[in-house]
Amino acid sequence: MSQKILIFDTTLRDGEQVPGCQLNTEEKLQVAEQLELLGVDIIEAGFPISSPGDFRSVEEIAKLVKNATVCGLTRAKKEDIDAAAAALKHAKYPRIHTGIGSSDTHIKYKFNSTREEILAKGVWAVKYAKSFVEDVEFFAEDAGRADLVFLAQLTEAVIDAGATVVNLPDTTGYLLPQQMFQRINYLFENVPNIHKAVISMHNHNDLGLATANTIAGIQAGARQVEVTINGIGERAGNTSLEEVAMILNTHKDLGYHTGINSKHLYPFSQFVSNLMGMPVQANKAIVGANAFAHSSGIHQDGFLKHTQNYEIMNPEDVGVPSSAIVLTSRSGRAALRHRLQLLGFEFEKPDLDKIYTRFLLMADARKQLNDEDLKELVG
Repeated sequence: MSQKILIFDTTLRDGEQVPGCQLNTEEKLQVAEQLELLGVDIIEAGFPISSPGDFRSVEEIAKLVKNATVCGLTRAKKEDIDAAAAALKHAKYPRIHTGIGSSDTHIKYKFNSTREEILAKGVWAVKYAKSFVEDVEFFAEDAGRADLVFLAQLTEAVIDAGATVVNLPDTTGYLLPQQMFQRINYLFENVPNIHKAVISMHNHNDLGLATANTIAGIQAGARQVEVTINGIGERAGNTSLEEVAMILNTHKDLGYHTGINSKHLYPFSQFVSNLMGMPVQANKAIVGANAFAHSSGIHQDGFLKHTQNYEIMNPEDVGVPSSAIVLTSRSGRAALRHRLQLLGFEFEKPDLDKIYTRFLLMADARKQLNDEDLKELVG
């Protein structure tokens, strides 16, 4: 049977860390409403201790959201956890997301501490957060570079302390997919209580591998993924929500599904892009302007004969109105004939050949032709 993968959206927390992409409370409430409509399971609403504005945003989102879990981030500090608990007091399904660095790099250079002290702080943070809410997620920051034996000890300890979810982030985007699979698989084989908690993936995209690492983690046993719309986030960004959702939807043979209503993906992508002033790159998978556009003559001819020659998804399934045939000097006669027919023009082959010759000259000069250009061409 297909297993559900929980979608933990951190657009409002990690996504908002992109320089220039900060939102006010009203804007965050609009995003939270759309996230519920999209069907995400957990909304990470913010980092309440970070500012009065973020505290208020988490508090208002907690009041607004009815179906999803609302989550607040904290460090392993009393004041952080107190702030998150206060901000989440109106949430129907509250979660505190607390944690600490787990790699030797973080332990030595960020915390000037020891593994033993880090483990004790992690356990304390989970127990303290647990005194406020039942649902506590622990993050082992920089788990991608952590010593595996210590990471297993830390995971076991925080689950014993009451963590319902353990997040194992590849914070620096360092791992290769095979390494991710091996690390998560190791934990499932060496943490005796691991099945008492949900294991979560939170991967960064520094090497362009966030989505691949997330899928590898799922295949090794993770059942929650931490993602953002359009893959926005710190540095090179986070795992893309739309990519994970559509990979699992397209590859049903993997045996996983999400609760995402995929028809809202493209509209929501555009909404967040406009709200944050963060353009979506044209060749972005699933939601980019060129994701369902065809400009090569060979591709256009094959697509017009049978869409599945060059498309593995229906654009309508992700909220894109239709595929696009883009006319450039790389386009062939089949694409030109198709576009002319849509405009109401029919030509026999000799006439079409003459028009095509003129078309190539115009396309070389103008780079891309629209309907008005074609009417001029025919005239």
